[in-house]
Amino acid sequence: MKKNYVLAMVLSFVVLCAYIFVQTKFIDPKIKTQPTQESDKVEQTIEVNEVSSDEENEVQISSAEETEIVEVKEEKIDFATDKLHVTFTNRGGDITSIELVDHKDNKTKSFVQMAENVTDYNRAFSLSLGSNDKNIVDDFFMVKEFPKDENGIKKIVFAKKYKDFTLIKQYSFLESEYAFKLDVIIEGNEGFKGLNFDGKDGVKVAYTLRSSPQIGPLYDPKLDRYENRTFLVHDGKKFKKIGLGEKQYKKYGKEVTWAGVGGKYFCELIYAPKNENIQDVWYATPRSHFDLANAQVFVERKAITERRTSDTYYIYVGPRNENDLKVYSVAENNGWKLKDTKIIDALQTNTFLSWLVKFFRWMMKIIYKFVPNWGISIIIMTVILRIAMFPLTLKSSLGTLKMQEIQPRMNALQNKYKDNPQKLQEETAKLYKETGYNPMSGCLPLILQMMALFAMFDLFNNYFEFRGAGFVKGWIDDLSIGDCLLTWKVTLPFVGNCLRILPIIYLFSQLFYGKITQMGGAGAGAAASPGTMKFMTYGLPVLFSFMFYNAPSGLLLFWTISNIIQMGQQLIINKVMAKKKAEKGESKPEIKKFPKKGKRR
Repeated sequence: MKKNYVLAMVLSFVVLCAYIFVQTKFIDPKIKTQPTQESDKVEQTIEVNEVSSDEENEVQISSAEETEIVEVKEEKIDFATDKLHVTFTNRGGDITSIELVDHKDNKTKSFVQMAENVTDYNRAFSLSLGSNDKNIVDDFFMVKEFPKDENGIKKIVFAKKYKDFTLIKQYSFLESEYAFKLDVIIEGNEGFKGLNFDGKDGVKVAYTLRSSPQIGPLYDPKLDRYENRTFLVHDGKKFKKIGLGEKQYKKYGKEVTWAGVGGKYFCELIYAPKNENIQDVWYATPRSHFDLANAQVFVERKAITERRTSDTYYIYVGPRNENDLKVYSVAENNGWKLKDTKIIDALQTNTFLSWLVKFFRWMMKIIYKFVPNWGISIIIMTVILRIAMFPLTLKSSLGTLKMQEIQPRMNALQNKYKDNPQKLQEETAKLYKETGYNPMSGCLPLILQMMALFAMFDLFNNYFEFRGAGFVKGWIDDLSIGDCLLTWKVTLPFVGNCLRILPIIYLFSQLFYGKITQMGGAGAGAAASPGTMKFMTYGLPVLFSFMFYNAPSGLLLFWTISNIIQMGQQLIINKVMAKKKAEKGESKPEIKKFPKKGKRR
């Protein structure tokens, strides 16, 4: 019995020593990311004072000489400004909710939520010690709020003291700004050797800062055809956006000044003034624990070797519109005195036609000043555009007519010189010169029209001012979503549970326009087979009306008014072309009239 007792004591001592060795060797408290227990916890009390992000100043954190047993539990802290309503948790010093108090979600009818799909494992602006695939820091932090200072800045500070260092996250807010500041501070103890963890591809990483799991409004790529999520990134010189699909997980691999996620009307951007400390940026779209679509950015910080470091990030969480983004281009226009951030490039209309979109946006604003209704402004803008493009449309149609005139001679040349391409090219050039036909007379006007129409599509589909703007009360109450005259409980395929009138009007305008164009005889499908012509005249409009049934009403209003105007213009073009044909002797032969037979005598 005594032998067994002695053996048990020896084994217990060996296990205890092994446990202590493993605990100190492999489970370093400084990278522990699991939450502490609420009971039987000896917590060192930390006095949290306001922290300066200036590296020359010392972090003012003092520890009580004595330790005391405290009950640790999760605490939610509400924080509000004129623009944002933010909810923090003391777990990791993270954000669990960011509401834009000036904007409503069309689906939920509540404030737009910019921290969607938050879970215990994935919160907004949480940190992972090491690369982005590591668990987020989930320990309980000490927290302290500070009143507004002389510059109007309100701060909330989270601090956690580990074995070798103290981790501090300080958030700073201004009342009328969508951008807030996040300072991540590492204050090492004596002998601290930094944060230097193995990342992917052999790089060294100190920590990873992540954006919200998903931004609002509430979004599902399987259902929301006219919403989107894109990865937005800027290197200080060039802007790039990458469409985000399902289940992506990719490294950007280039220099970054700011990066984030953009939706159709809102965006979340992380701007690093000292971008030389950024190791890399990753973007990912995994499904959340609730099977909801995430769209998230991970900013990896280079390895830290100094005893004390302070990293500053400015985070823009707000509308993706010109008025709110451009203020961070000029220091005098924002409270943070930021300049040349280039976040204005995050505008949705940043395409190769952005110059044309900006011109049309400028025109829309001028029209709205005189007619303060965005629906009427769309109609006026469409009328102006169609009148301006009418000479190009007429020239394109006349060019098509000219081509029809010389087509028989072209066919003869092609048959004669089918084995001699060089000779065919020479004879074709002579034919063009002889007849005065310019091949570009039909193509160039068409290209210019398409550029204008694509720019208008981009403008009307993404124009932030249309969001919540009504046209006809009770029918079109929001130009950024489909119109709705009547709703029902049953959800029907393609149609949903709402009767929309604009797609029906659009369908009839397309059908009539197709018939009128066909009457002209010089349309693009004039030489097509009867079956193809029927499909283009009747099938395509019906197909498009179902595709665009849930399109934003501002966009459909533009298309419908454009079709109606084009019908009138096409009638004019048909008359001009008929006159031209008559001049060329191509009019229909007159029907001979026979004298009436007289009565038989």
